[in-house]
Amino acid sequence: MPSSVSLPDLQFIEARARLLDLASFLDRVQRHGQADDYRLHALRAALPLLLSDAPHRVRRILESLSDPSPDPIPAATLQGAFGAPRPPLA
Repeated sequence: MPSSVSLPDLQFIEARARLLDLASFLDRVQRHGQADDYRLHALRAALPLLLSDAPHRVRRILESLSDPSPDPIPAATLQGAFGAPRPPLA
């Protein structure tokens, strides 16, 4: 259903700012030698999902950054979330 509201007119500047924020974050991480963090790998892996023309980008990106394990852990070792699945310990 076509809309009479132009979403680019309404939200382009906000989306542009978010993209610039992400780019500046990645630059800072790189400058500080921390680009090998597993969370950065997860962000980079999500970028093709963002650029895809397939529908449901948000769902696919959220799932790629979520813990896929079906069972809860026995006890939390700390409070909070990491924002991306941790790689298995070797």
